[in-house]
Amino acid sequence: MNTWVSMPQLTEPQNLPPEPFTQDRMVLADSTLRQTIHTSVGGRRMRLRFSNAFGGTALPITTASVALPVDGQAGVSAIQAGSARPVTFGGRSSVVVPAGAQVVSDPVDLVLAPRSNLTVTIYLAEGQPSRGVTSHPGSRTTSYLLAGNQVEAEDLPAATCTEHWYFLSGVEVCSGNTTMAVAILGDSLTDGRGSTTNMNNRWPDQWLERLQANRRTAGIAILNQAAGGNRVLNDGLGPNALARLDRDVLAQSGVIWLIVFEGVNDIGTAEATAAAQKRIADDLIAAYDQIIIRAHARGIRVYGATLSPFGGNADYDDPDGYREAARQAVNGWIRTSRRFDSTIDFDLATRDPENPRQLLATVDGGDHLHLNPAGYRALAEAVPLRLFQ
Repeated sequence: MNTWVSMPQLTEPQNLPPEPFTQDRMVLADSTLRQTIHTSVGGRRMRLRFSNAFGGTALPITTASVALPVDGQAGVSAIQAGSARPVTFGGRSSVVVPAGAQVVSDPVDLVLAPRSNLTVTIYLAEGQPSRGVTSHPGSRTTSYLLAGNQVEAEDLPAATCTEHWYFLSGVEVCSGNTTMAVAILGDSLTDGRGSTTNMNNRWPDQWLERLQANRRTAGIAILNQAAGGNRVLNDGLGPNALARLDRDVLAQSGVIWLIVFEGVNDIGTAEATAAAQKRIADDLIAAYDQIIIRAHARGIRVYGATLSPFGGNADYDDPDGYREAARQAVNGWIRTSRRFDSTIDFDLATRDPENPRQLLATVDGGDHLHLNPAGYRALAEAVPLRLFQ
């Protein structure tokens, strides 16, 4: 069962590892990379997934380990003494991940508590000889880079910091038969733009607190398959939602539910004319219906989340209100079509009742589109737990 995932995507040039860890077409040669992730459910054994989905060449991982971060903190380079465990692949310490493929490690005996942090360290002796690198840029978590093989080091005080995840796409735990998962298809509002670095206060993280506090929902894993700039219909930052549904949802173990909270980038990047926005609204509705059909075929219940306001945003709002009309049309369909198994009303949770096309000032992250941690708390509290019991 997955306890954590990150949506793989092609790394943009500005999100590649900083120099000297990227030189010409060589990335992370003779380099150690230490990353921290935040689990949802726990287990006594675990294994890692590394993705080379967008790699321009094979990815040679020389050695890897897992450990618990010092004091259980997120985004620190120090690990607890004695907690490190070597990671193997078919009994070998190294592995080569073919271009476009992923690899799953052998199981590792390491107890992970629910909502705990895990440190993953890898060393690449040869590096990856390509600027086509698989990553998740919106980690909102500090990672550490250092020259040489430092996998066994308890701390990396001289490391270079970056706020991206590279190559790591999933952590699985051996959990009980009652553990189930909910996947979320989303964009930057679920990826957590506006949340606090290393605080894990995106709305899925804050919703996880509610799930864990309820005995009937404590065994639910959250698989956050979101990326900033992602779209439903067309590729943006990462493949479009229709294209990645199989990889990010249907192929994930234990998924019982799917939340779809995506579409604002489709509306916001389409031409601001009545005809173009009418077309994008109709196409989004048709795409949601396709997602529902494909998920239902796998026995997955699908919940539609209404799109939150963006009035006043410099890029997405338009003076004639055509994009707002498209948002209202999409939200109206989500609420009334009865095609989704149920609805989660994120629009209602975040809109200003005095000006419903805009966010409440108390939840606005500053750009009138993204939310602050209080706004993400509002989303977390708007999800009815009864839908997951």
